[in-house]
Amino acid sequence: MRVLVTGGAGFIGSHVVEALGNAGHDVRVLDALLPWVHPDGVRPPLADPGFDFVHGDVRDGSTVDDALRGVSVVCHLAAMVGLGVDFGDAPLYAGCNDLGTAVLLAAMARAGVGRLVLASSMVVYGEGAYACAEHGPAATPPPRQAADLDAGRFEPRCGRCGEPLAPELVPEEAGLDPRSLYAATKVAQEHLAGSWARVTGSQVAALRYHNVYGPGMPRDTPYAGVASFFRSALADGRAPRVFEDGAQRRDFVHVRDVAAATARAVGAVTDAGVPGGSGTLRAYNVGSGTPRTVGELAAALADAYGGPAPVVTGEYRLGDVRHVTASSERIWRELRWRAAVPFTDGVAEFAAAPAGRVPA
Repeated sequence: MRVLVTGGAGFIGSHVVEALGNAGHDVRVLDALLPWVHPDGVRPPLADPGFDFVHGDVRDGSTVDDALRGVSVVCHLAAMVGLGVDFGDAPLYAGCNDLGTAVLLAAMARAGVGRLVLASSMVVYGEGAYACAEHGPAATPPPRQAADLDAGRFEPRCGRCGEPLAPELVPEEAGLDPRSLYAATKVAQEHLAGSWARVTGSQVAALRYHNVYGPGMPRDTPYAGVASFFRSALADGRAPRVFEDGAQRRDFVHVRDVAAATARAVGAVTDAGVPGGSGTLRAYNVGSGTPRTVGELAAALADAYGGPAPVVTGEYRLGDVRHVTASSERIWRELRWRAAVPFTDGVAEFAAAPAGRVPA
């Protein structure tokens, strides 16, 4: 079966291509090789050099039409990631993520390709799930205010008693509450894909990736993730700089686990389909299942790399949320996927791997 992977030359996409090839799929990659991801304009080496590569932009309808020929299922990873530099990035994010998705879905409708695996993100939830020790499950906290953050008051508080809330695992049924430009575009992608599925009778598995790390993460770009920032600092002999107090909770999941989950989802939409049948978008959290703090990640990377210990700065980015960690039970129940790479092993591998490329 032929699978089209948009963004297949990128960090996660490269690993997905390898996982799909290992699962016996015929893979075609569509990638624009955008300069902030591929500054040298050359796709990174992949383990399987025999896949079909198309250099083109998902926002170009004729290019997508050609790339879809003979394809049975699409794995859509092409996107701008990260919080961005400032709101001047809005046209770039909306163009790459939302216009690109709309062009792709329209082309899939024309071609009669009705199976999609969409790379979504945990950022769609905004703040994660919380509970108050006295009052039980809490409503989603409002966006944090600069005055509180300036004063070092980082924890969301109960609206009834004012005490700090305890973070809990977020289920897929949680409401969507995007709190950054990137998050807003990922929610829009899910809505576009859901509408396409209903109108065309197609199926979508939307994979809400949590904080992905591992070999091949890009470095020296403001659009990279926190693990990449820490790794880049260590490579330059600098201490990783940890924002806030370092106690922000995330779910760090290794890129090979994410690739395996994505390949499993491709198999699911191709074979038995996702629960709900035709016209359905089914969301799945993709996380390790074990929350860690940002400070823990920085310390583990510094220790594995043999570099300077992290520095906790108290600085913040207003678009960041405090805690968001996944419940990945649905993807285990329905697709039989569970993360396999231990945190310590994954961090040690990431610390030792060359930055910005995927080892062959």
